[in-house]
Amino acid sequence: MKEYQTITEISGPLVFAEVDEPVGYDEIVEIETPQGETLRGQVLESSQGIVSIQVFEGTGGIDRNASVRFLGETMKMPVTEDLLGRVLDGSGNPIDGGPEIVPDERHDIVGEAINPFSREYPEEFIQTGVSAIDGMNTLVRGQKLPIFSGSGLPHNELALQIARQATVPEEEEGDGDGSEFAVIFGAMGITQEEANEFMDDFERTGALERSVVFMNLADDPAVERQVTPRLALTTAEYLAFEKDYHVLVILTDMTNYCEALREIGAAREEVPGRRGYPGYMYTDLAQLYERAGRIEGQDGSVTQIPILTMPGDDDTHPIPDLTGYITEGQIMMDRDLNSQGVEPPINVLPSLSRLMDDGIGEGLTREDHGDVSDQMYAAYAEGEDLRDLVNIVGREALSERDNKFLDFADRFEEEFVQQGYDTNRSIEETLEVGWDLLSELPKEELNRIDEELIEEHYRDDETEAAEVTADD
Repeated sequence: MKEYQTITEISGPLVFAEVDEPVGYDEIVEIETPQGETLRGQVLESSQGIVSIQVFEGTGGIDRNASVRFLGETMKMPVTEDLLGRVLDGSGNPIDGGPEIVPDERHDIVGEAINPFSREYPEEFIQTGVSAIDGMNTLVRGQKLPIFSGSGLPHNELALQIARQATVPEEEEGDGDGSEFAVIFGAMGITQEEANEFMDDFERTGALERSVVFMNLADDPAVERQVTPRLALTTAEYLAFEKDYHVLVILTDMTNYCEALREIGAAREEVPGRRGYPGYMYTDLAQLYERAGRIEGQDGSVTQIPILTMPGDDDTHPIPDLTGYITEGQIMMDRDLNSQGVEPPINVLPSLSRLMDDGIGEGLTREDHGDVSDQMYAAYAEGEDLRDLVNIVGREALSERDNKFLDFADRFEEEFVQQGYDTNRSIEETLEVGWDLLSELPKEELNRIDEELIEEHYRDDETEAAEVTADD
């Protein structure tokens, strides 16, 4: 191990040093300041005898007299099953007052790309307890399904609800794989107030027992923000592929992560891409998102829910735009629904889960799931169109049929989407609410549902009277 005192420049979170031997990309560096403090960093670039180093703790206290040591290895995450129930900072150090981590193994945080040939197609349902997701945009094990939110919208509340409620339904727990469920929660660039809210909720609900929490705060160095999701995903891969857990990884907020990329790119004087973000941001995001999946022959799985706030609610902004290209759909939060008091304010019309059809149906959820979802989507879309017409001609000018679709749209938001952040609905309860709403429409309008299912589940006045008589 060689030690250098050849620092030539300090720029933002970066330190530049001269070297006389090859240095590897992503190699871990220790920098000892004249005050005796040891800081850690990572090699960003090495060329022509000059190495650029990003310092995880920030460059405060570093001057040209500091010593630089190259450790000859990349950053590794100490992993063990005992991480469940622990709270770590953005660099993977315990901050919950518990004992030091005694690792079973140490894994490279960059991970290993899953061979496409070895990938198993995602087609097993994960129940979040949120009707707008389970019923209309179903999450599947091994999928990456982001939540697109905006500044001031309650995405943190939704993230916490999913973290404490997500589970593998009972019918799938008995499929013989013996796998348990775990949640990895990676927070990037959040405020101390948000961090306190997260921890209070985890401790109050007991969700912390099956979770590993990584916390990178807004006043922590931007460089650390690049490391946090990689530490979280490395932990998830260990639990999934070596300990056979079904792991749900929630990453919030990916916008803060991308802002850190832009900040570091500016410090390196890189030529910027769209709106000042690095041209390699697509590749960088893909390296994170593509770590979700299932491997053939393995019982465990890694499922991702990245959460991002769209600047200016603009879904064409580079961050949501590139995320949409890589992931398999999106859950859209809506400002108008939020202002109406709908909790959670999920707009199902622009939302999409591309793997939903493979994760629902007989043996996975219920055989009527797909038909009910399609019919509710079509009816709600028609009701939304009629709302625009009402603003022009008034409700009195509409036919009785059109008024039924308007009523359906109102009830869909008030009874199906609206459920609060403390209500955990099973998929059966979600579909029963759906049938209650669809039964307000004439049978002849249910043109996306099999007739046998209509006869079994449709609730007309005669059916309700028979049910009351049976109860008596």
